[in-house]
Amino acid sequence: MNRIFSNSTLAVTGGASGIGWATTAEWCGRGGSAVILDFSSENLEKAIGSAPEEWALRGLVVDVTDRPAVDAAFDSIESIEGRLDGLVNCAGTAKPTASSCMSDDEWDSVLQVHLTGAMRSCRAAYSLLKRSGGSIVNISSVAGVLGMPQRASYNSVKQGLIGLTRSLAVEWAQDGIRVNAVGPGYTATPFNSALEEKGLLDPTPITSRIPLGRWARPEEIAAGIVFLLSSEASFVTGHTLMVDGGMTIAGDWYG
Repeated sequence: MNRIFSNSTLAVTGGASGIGWATTAEWCGRGGSAVILDFSSENLEKAIGSAPEEWALRGLVVDVTDRPAVDAAFDSIESIEGRLDGLVNCAGTAKPTASSCMSDDEWDSVLQVHLTGAMRSCRAAYSLLKRSGGSIVNISSVAGVLGMPQRASYNSVKQGLIGLTRSLAVEWAQDGIRVNAVGPGYTATPFNSALEEKGLLDPTPITSRIPLGRWARPEEIAAGIVFLLSSEASFVTGHTLMVDGGMTIAGDWYG
């Protein structure tokens, strides 16, 4: 594999499983070093234990809703790795709830992880990324452009991440920092599997709406993320790349 990320460091929030881990694997497999930030010490231990010995990989237990913890994590990257070339904001959660009875806490918990957590990480990484001319990829979703019942909080934060991406892209372009987003379609991750087991997610009607007729593999989403991080996307900023099997452009219901 082409080692295009040699001497480059990536930070990934929510990096110990699913799309975050697939992104870490793609980056490290191409010669880069990575620091994964995850709130689950168990998932971190499992992920790092499964990694090839030659990967330059470090894990930090970080809750992105905790500003001091986020700031400390990036201080640690500056002290130990000495540089940061990319940031992927992949930490997320979902709590499907009828909007008419959603509590403030249920709303705030999703907002704090996805949107405010991403902003905290971008802010903490700013000086390091400015120094390296680095890149940020925020993880939005098909929910960033579609309305979905009982997911008002999730729809709102995923659309908010597209707005955050655009704002930072124009503000930080003068600092040499590119900021983009990826909008994954439904992906076969442990998180979605857990929702399915709880009866909160029915895959059958979802799959029928995807023109390619299947869910994504995590590594397929990671490929889009890593492309946007790379020099191959050096003139791309403020863009949201939908990696969704055609779900958000499908109009076959019309025919």
